Amino acid sequence: MSKNNAYRRKLRRGQTLGEIFVSYCNFAVSMQARYIITFILLTLFMLSVDFYVWQGVKFLIHGISAKAKQIVTYAFWGYTIFTFLFFASMPFMNVRHSSTVFRITLSLIFAILILKIIWFVFIFIDDIIRAIRATGTEGNPFKAGNINRSKFLQWMGFGIGGVFLGSMIYGITKGAHKYTLHKKKLSIKGLPKAFNGLKIVQISDIHSGSFYDKSAVQKGVDMINSQKADMIFFTGDLVNDRASELEPYKEMFSSIKAPLGVFSTLGNHDYGEYVRWNSQEAKMQNLQDLIQHHKDMDWDILMDEHRVIEKDGEQLAVLGVQNWSAKKNFPRYGDLAKAYKGSENIGTKLLLSHDPSHWKEEITQNPDYRDIAATFSGHTHGMQFGIDSKWYRWSPVKLVYKEWIDLYKENDQQLYVNRGFGYLGFPGRVGIWPEISVFTLEQG
Repeated sequence: MSKNNAYRRKLRRGQTLGEIFVSYCNFAVSMQARYIITFILLTLFMLSVDFYVWQGVKFLIHGISAKAKQIVTYAFWGYTIFTFLFFASMPFMNVRHSSTVFRITLSLIFAILILKIIWFVFIFIDDIIRAIRATGTEGNPFKAGNINRSKFLQWMGFGIGGVFLGSMIYGITKGAHKYTLHKKKLSIKGLPKAFNGLKIVQISDIHSGSFYDKSAVQKGVDMINSQKADMIFFTGDLVNDRASELEPYKEMFSSIKAPLGVFSTLGNHDYGEYVRWNSQEAKMQNLQDLIQHHKDMDWDILMDEHRVIEKDGEQLAVLGVQNWSAKKNFPRYGDLAKAYKGSENIGTKLLLSHDPSHWKEEITQNPDYRDIAATFSGHTHGMQFGIDSKWYRWSPVKLVYKEWIDLYKENDQQLYVNRGFGYLGFPGRVGIWPEISVFTLEQG
């Protein structure tokens, strides 16, 4: 049993406040110095921001009644105390497998902190302007009646921060399940005539352990089935860590069917790499349980394998590799050579590979794989935050992944990066909505 669990059990048995305090102190001593230092620095940073932002709050509430000022004061500093207690209690929480309430609370704390930082910047700019204007002012340049604060900058800072906070709240309440169809025509050189017009639906990054609204997820599944696809591809991350996360949704996703098959593969989260297991055997059993879930749902999971699809006497190969990443922080289990072997004589090949960095690192660089016409990936989620329009696309994840969203081409090879069906960490989406991709193959 971990120390976290031991302390939580003690608290549940009903300690006195003194015992809780002593227990917490003993636990704090046993914590790694890095966590303690990080907590202290974060607390000092947030307090500094709060004290500075409070000057802006006082400016904006200058004209209201004394009673209203008192309410605002208690609300502002009461929230600061709540935030401190929240982070102070995190050592007692199982953060990795926390509740939806915890994840939403943490997301809103983060959003409010961003609001404050934005406001902080505008107040700081205002103070710089005041200092410059006050260069020739006698006495205290910031004394009331000398150089006044700018209402424009104060309200602009508060307004921009408020828009960000509102966007985050919308992202949780609406954006998380705002399933969007993205329809594309994939022109493939040498595509057999029998497969011209073939419809493929791709979904990726379900992350079933993050869901908090089953009825909303059902609507997404209904949208998938309404497309009447010939084939369906799932490109990894069915769960966050544990195979058991799928169980409440297993029957729902089992309803996804296609006449030529539902093909799936694994993503980096499916291996249970980001959770502590009691033993290596337990970790491996979790993976086997997850693979069995795919099979139980009648999803043909491709573990460095390929399948030959036949139609009207013509053939097409669907290849699937385990997670393979060019980024050192993600696992590289996939074996494309193994998946490819035996499909050499099939002219058109489609590949399922979770991480889009695989495409440039191996698929387009190796002349042996030039006949892989299209690769289907996911993984990035578009970072669940950004701008996604017909004219302009941007997200912070663009700084890490060159191919991070939608369609890319190099010579006769194409890559599609799905925006993801679910969400991870932040329980919502802002600007980058969950995606159901619909492809129609055509002869190039």
